[in-house]
Amino acid sequence: MRKWIGIIVCAVALLAAPASSAQEEGYDVFIPIAKYIAKGDAVRLSAWFADNLEISVISQTGDSSRNQARQILKSFFDTYTPRSFDITHKASRANMKYALGLLNAGGEVFLVTVFVNYKEGGYQIQQLKIERQTAVY
Repeated sequence: MRKWIGIIVCAVALLAAPASSAQEEGYDVFIPIAKYIAKGDAVRLSAWFADNLEISVISQTGDSSRNQARQILKSFFDTYTPRSFDITHKASRANMKYALGLLNAGGEVFLVTVFVNYKEGGYQIQQLKIERQTAVY
């Protein structure tokens, strides 16, 4: 019995290790975030949200809880079904990173800005902005 408990404890420790070390130096936090935006998966994307964040979707801006932001995004994705999302620019400074990307959804193109901050052992989305892309000549 003790042998099985030891094996289970080791297995749990090994399974937990990648999750805690995955967000260390060199980890690209925007890979999973971009995947969930491209799929229109508001539930999985919201797992990356800070408890409170600023969200702006097509000119409606406000501070929201994680649950409120998830509902706002779900409504957006229901209205504008994503077809693709490509990150066009990334930058970082100290414990903060941001990415700009183009979201093709519902027959329109949107500019998406995501700011993440490193807190409590992981990155969290502090600000998410989705705005209609305007033509640049």
